Amino acid sequence: MSTEPSGDAKSGSNDSRLPFEPRQKRKKSAKPQPEPATSQPTPKKNTPSKTTAPTASSKTTASKKEKPSAASKESMAIPEVVSKRMVRRMALLCGTPTVLGILTFFVSYFLVTKLGLKLPNVAVVLVSMGCFGLGVLGLTYGVLSASWDEEVPGTKLGWREFTLNLGRLTSAWRSAGQKD
Repeated sequence: MSTEPSGDAKSGSNDSRLPFEPRQKRKKSAKPQPEPATSQPTPKKNTPSKTTAPTASSKTTASKKEKPSAASKESMAIPEVVSKRMVRRMALLCGTPTVLGILTFFVSYFLVTKLGLKLPNVAVVLVSMGCFGLGVLGLTYGVLSASWDEEVPGTKLGWREFTLNLGRLTSAWRSAGQKD
């Protein structure tokens, strides 16, 4: 259950690359230039002459983008093991506060109607909003505290993984900002 790298090339000795990130970045394919619509001579009808617009089907074929191959989609996807690890953490860390936020309404209703307590509406709203806010933070922490390495399951609380993944995320944001 250690988060230390094992030293082999597969476990991610290079910290600048995510464990599930492809080794080489894909080159952006150049967008195909749409061919200008050539007007073909059309037989004249008895109606006044109008300029003919290209049909909708010719527009869609010219603007269709090439779809990436299945192999490139698989190489860019998060591995199944890592995805399940993230979902388990998100369900626990988001689900618990969200359920508590919903229960706040039922408990406050019970306290007001059955026990006759006078609860201010603002208190109920603030407590429920606090629980829902913790749920949002739980989503974020659930994703970032999961080990992104397929072979390493990570720790229970995931603090080491959180700091490592947050560092990766912020460095990716900075490098993307510098490219623009």
